Amino acid sequence: MKSINSTDYVLDFSDIPVASSWSQLKERRIEYQTHLQQQRIELPILEWMMQVNQMHDLITTKALEICEKEMMEAGYGPPPVPYSFIVFGSAGRKESTLWSDQDNGLIISDETNEFKDRYFELFTNILCEQLAYLGYEKCLGKVMCSEPLWRKSLKEWELTLAEWQSDMSWEPIRYLIIAADMRHITGDQRLTDELKGIFYRGFKEVPELQYAILRNTVRHKATLNILGQVVTERFGDHAGGFDIKYGVYIPLVNFVRFMALQLDVRETTTKKRLEKLISLDSDNVLLESCQKAFDMAIQLRMSTPCTLSDGLLISSNYISEQELKKKTIMHELRESLGVIRGTHRALQRLLRFAERRKL
Repeated sequence: MKSINSTDYVLDFSDIPVASSWSQLKERRIEYQTHLQQQRIELPILEWMMQVNQMHDLITTKALEICEKEMMEAGYGPPPVPYSFIVFGSAGRKESTLWSDQDNGLIISDETNEFKDRYFELFTNILCEQLAYLGYEKCLGKVMCSEPLWRKSLKEWELTLAEWQSDMSWEPIRYLIIAADMRHITGDQRLTDELKGIFYRGFKEVPELQYAILRNTVRHKATLNILGQVVTERFGDHAGGFDIKYGVYIPLVNFVRFMALQLDVRETTTKKRLEKLISLDSDNVLLESCQKAFDMAIQLRMSTPCTLSDGLLISSNYISEQELKKKTIMHELRESLGVIRGTHRALQRLLRFAERRKL
């Protein structure tokens, strides 16, 4: 393990690329995770989050390398055609926590090879199992490259995107929203670039997609009551607590993503999307408020209580009732929720306008 630079607290992750086995790679993750936890209060939250996501990217890249090596040793040879490994969700936005799960996909070259389907089926099944071993829990929604829906050749991806973009029902639009956050991790970058180009062309060719995305985005769970008080969980294990992920973070991410798609902003991270949107509309007070609220949301999300399981972190994403009694936390939370209420109202206005135009 390399030491932390005492001046700027930047971790040296050079031990990760030289790990030679799954067990070594898991050890590296646990070691760096511990150091990152210790330095969280020493760094501005966005700088700290950047280091967390750098660690995840390096571990994931190494995992694919080990997986390729094991396939070779098992007699399957090297990858029969080029491929690109991509991530979605918080990983796609470079906003993963230390306990984020898997959200990934695979783009396979259209080059002809009779063994490629079987190879990549085995490859991705092994990979997703080992990523789970490394602490990246399997996605409950099955957004993983081990699933055929998220493992396709470039041509198959093109046909799938066209199907999603021609069907305005809830599920295909949800898949498009997921795809909007795709980010290249390793493999052939050109495949990712081509797929992104196909994705954005679809939005230009099918203007109605904006309305469908808006319809999906506008759904929102009330987080402030009419008196401006925070609405906490009433029942269950988290009674009295507040779900910071789905109550604050996700609504902000969804609003900013929708605005980015509407204005053809192709950045992946929420921070860069906001910066670009503000540069395009510098008088938009709501967007500037979102910037501050997003920083608060990240701070609160990364601060939620977590526990260790087999050396790896798990969190419920809830702020406890006890934590909510702290004036600073409650003030920040209420301020962020006020911004979210504003974004929700803005989306509702846009939806009503879109619906009137359809009449």
